[in-house]
This record gives sequence, structure tokens and C-alpha cells, in this order.
Amino acid sequence: MFNTNVGSVDRIIRIVVGLVALYYAYTMQAGAGMWIVGIIGVILLATGLMSSCPLYSIFGIRTCKLAK
Repeated sequence: MFNTNVGSVDRIIRIVVGLVALYYAYTMQAGAGMWIVGIIGVILLATGLMSSCPLYSIFGIRTCKLAK
């Protein structure tokens, strides 16, 4: 579906930061900030798990090694 364009280190950072953001959103008081942090956490977690970032595709960025 999507081309892989997120490398291993980038992927791990996205997953960890996404989980931290989701935890932080869960512990926040209800409000706009909670939703914004939660959405950012979901996006980071999803792009980390899929190893693909749509913004990287738009700008032609790759943090993973190309297959030979």
C-alpha cells in the first residue's frame, strides 16, 4: 500500500514518542490540548508501525536504506 520510507531508528523514535504522547493525553484533563496530543500520538504510532510516512513521500525523504 505505502512505500517504506522510515528507517529503524526513526521508526523506534516514532513509536516511543507516540506511546508517550498517548499516555500523556490519557492522563490530561479533558480539553482541546488532550485531543491534539492524542491525535499526534496516534499519527506517530501509526507511521512508526507502518514504516511509512505520507509527509516523507510528499517531500521525497527516506530515512531507510534502499534495497540493493
